[in-house]
Amino acid sequence: MNRKSDWLNQIRWDPQGLIPVITQEEKSGRVLMFAWMNREALRLTAEEGVAIYWSRSRNRLWRKGESSGHQQQVREIRLDCDNDVILLQVEQKGGIACHTGRESCFYQRLEKDGWQSVEPVIKDPAEIYATSHPEGETHHE
Repeated sequence: MNRKSDWLNQIRWDPQGLIPVITQEEKSGRVLMFAWMNREALRLTAEEGVAIYWSRSRNRLWRKGESSGHQQQVREIRLDCDNDVILLQVEQKGGIACHTGRESCFYQRLEKDGWQSVEPVIKDPAEIYATSHPEGETHHE
């Protein structure tokens, strides 16, 4: 067995060959987003040092920031105790992880009247994706 790929074989992939990924800003500890990776996405993320996810809706690799420019430089990759969830600690380029132009995808808080947006838009998505159709950088795929 190739020792370099042993670490990938220790992961408990779901029936679709995916693993959930929580992405956290390294310095602040803030959770930025949730996404999925397949074996290739995780291998490439580890090799290249930038976050590469698996888009379930587009059925292809998704290089975070490929159309927004908001790339994630990976500082650390961790695996949970059950070997079925990845935690990425990253440096978020541009300070924006969400396709809505916010720092984090978790900008809605449950209040008495329902979900309320409690985080500001840092940059209008129309400006972020001005030259191309939004890549659908939704993290709830």
